[in-house]
Amino acid sequence: MNRQQLVEQIKQKQSFLCVGLDTDLKKIPQHLLQEEDPIFAFNKAIIDATAPYCVSYKPNLAFYEAFGVKGLMAFEKTIKYLKQNYPQHFIIADAKRGDIGNTSAMYARTFFEEYDVDSLTVAPYMGEDSVTPFLGYEGKWVILLALTSNKGSHDFQLTESPDGERLFEKVLRRSQQWANDEQMMYVVGATQGQMFEDIRRLAPTHFLLVPGVGAQGGSLQEVCKYGMIKDCGLLVNSSRGIIYASQGEDFAEVAAKKAHELQQQMAQELKYFKH
Repeated sequence: MNRQQLVEQIKQKQSFLCVGLDTDLKKIPQHLLQEEDPIFAFNKAIIDATAPYCVSYKPNLAFYEAFGVKGLMAFEKTIKYLKQNYPQHFIIADAKRGDIGNTSAMYARTFFEEYDVDSLTVAPYMGEDSVTPFLGYEGKWVILLALTSNKGSHDFQLTESPDGERLFEKVLRRSQQWANDEQMMYVVGATQGQMFEDIRRLAPTHFLLVPGVGAQGGSLQEVCKYGMIKDCGLLVNSSRGIIYASQGEDFAEVAAKKAHELQQQMAQELKYFKH
């Protein structure tokens, strides 16, 4: 999926919602545990319920790898189901890969050839040669960690070099030498608030994947105020606040309701920004 296709979906649905599929067998409704593949059964119901209100899905690999081969099979079935039934949705594999070049090349093959997802989150700590193997796939995106929403982000990401440049700023500046805004996005946590101004100063046209709205306390309004650009430039992720909104048999219906509420808020933000 290229940038224009993604922007068209955002305009059409008046939504820039990404639903995080962080599926945990300990949290899904108990009646689903009777299914042959409870993880996939849960994902399928959530996808079918929320698809009208979002433009993207983001399965987090840790929640599938935790269950070994069965978990990875559920992940693969989820990707195939999305591609067959909802091909207009942007699929993000949230795996945060990044290693020496030949290892990154194998990770890239895994996600872009074997699973054929649209994008992959990548950690930039090891530098250019750990990221460029992911950039050799036409139509695929790298989503580089820049400024995350967790408390520990301050340990390294905000540290300053002698010239006053913070580490996340160096990541933004240097990485734009590797790829343009048609192939690279950045992860910026919703809890960073006004820091989005600093992000936009260095990356004025790139799409940002924004986790942390909802359960982690990030404000959608603040994200939009400081981070939205003319073609939106945002994918705002919500995981727990949608998929675990109900533990009962109505879980999918309630998830749809929560996704619709966010979509309506996003439509207002898009309308407000246009004016």
